[in-house]
Amino acid sequence: MAIYAVGDVQGCCTELERLLAGLAFDANRDRLWFVGDLVNRGPRSLDVLRLVMELGEAATVVLGNHDLHLLAVARGHAEMRGPDRTLQPILDASDRERLLDWLQSRPMLHHDAGLDITMIHAGLPPQWDVVLARRCAAELEAALRGDHSGRLFEAMYGNQPDLWREDLEGDDRLRFITNALTRLRVCDADGRLLLKFKGPLAAAPAGAIPWFRAPRRRSAGARIVCGHWSALGYLDEGGVLALDTGCVWGGPLTAQRLDVRSAPVTVASTQPAQF
Repeated sequence: MAIYAVGDVQGCCTELERLLAGLAFDANRDRLWFVGDLVNRGPRSLDVLRLVMELGEAATVVLGNHDLHLLAVARGHAEMRGPDRTLQPILDASDRERLLDWLQSRPMLHHDAGLDITMIHAGLPPQWDVVLARRCAAELEAALRGDHSGRLFEAMYGNQPDLWREDLEGDDRLRFITNALTRLRVCDADGRLLLKFKGPLAAAPAGAIPWFRAPRRRSAGARIVCGHWSALGYLDEGGVLALDTGCVWGGPLTAQRLDVRSAPVTVASTQPAQF
């Protein structure tokens, strides 16, 4: 059995199909981990959802910010923005409720005790170790799957609070957890989330530190797989494996085998280059 992690797909189903063919992936034997953002901006988000859902237990998916935005739009708690037009085929699909229910039941964090690897979409604030991250993810999952998930969808947008405190409560607590797990790229030396920056590492503003290089990071030493930061690209540093290589922007789609040491596997994008 081989276990592969796959970077942000974002509706690039043609590339995903080619990647699985190149891996000789067998759902009866192998396993796929998806770092989130299955949908949006790419041309075949509906096909990606159907493909991954039909993989059943062979696929493990954590939710990204675009996945949460789809759910918020579909459940009537957010408006579609210009780039979101690629979500419309999902909203119009005859099997939309089955797909949306499946997506909403996916975790925010996946931890494999056997491999000792934790998968998230974006990052961990420096105040969190993996134990605390798992607890915070479970809080968000309970809200996402509960009877009042609409409140979460309405309250999750925004950049505040930007600094973790254990005594955060209610909407503020869930918004911080959501932003950390699905939007974090850089923070300042105090661990304050700097959520507006999206560019390449070399262009980071003064005082902005990649979350995985933050001083006194409590998750240091843990093996973490993530995506989200397409302008960062592939990175394997200090136990952190970042796999978003910007397929939807014209970069490759990347997979990395996790159970044995090996080189990453990529397929070229069919999307127009936008870097």
